[in-house]
Amino acid sequence: MKRILTAACCILVASLPVLAQKKSAAGKTMTDQQFVDFAGQTDMVEANLGQLAQDAGSTQQVKDYGNMLVTDHTSDYKQLTDAAKQANLTVPTAIDAENNKTMIAPFQKLKGTAFDRKYAQEMVSGHTKAIAIYKKEASDAQNDVIKSYAEATLPVLDKHLSGAKDLEKSKPAAK
Repeated sequence: MKRILTAACCILVASLPVLAQKKSAAGKTMTDQQFVDFAGQTDMVEANLGQLAQDAGSTQQVKDYGNMLVTDHTSDYKQLTDAAKQANLTVPTAIDAENNKTMIAPFQKLKGTAFDRKYAQEMVSGHTKAIAIYKKEASDAQNDVIKSYAEATLPVLDKHLSGAKDLEKSKPAAK
């Protein structure tokens, strides 16, 4: 019982920054620079977690999904960089401390089926959130280049969400 309570508390605490961002993102329009910052951080985090999935995942499906994220988000980061340059915006070049703490560090401690379960959950929630933000930017961006970038990226994010849902369905049952 104590272990379950501890796990629930950890999940709640880890989710608070994401929930806060979700509320602020849904409540007001981002500037194009804020969107570029979000997109750049997302690309770097997803590529990093994809690499971890290839190393720490227990199934070939998780490893293959991780490989797809590394490939797609690395490519997307380059497209984002090109679009941002055209719009005179800056792209982050390193994962920030908050994302390192809330997204990367927890996964570095996991291996096997525990990694797979958390990874599938996080990929579903993360891609759902990203799609909502990209859709909003695709309609509300101030710069046409950024708007086009957001629109062009949505099909890839949809593919990732679909793959993450498949991972979640096939995950081993929690013990």
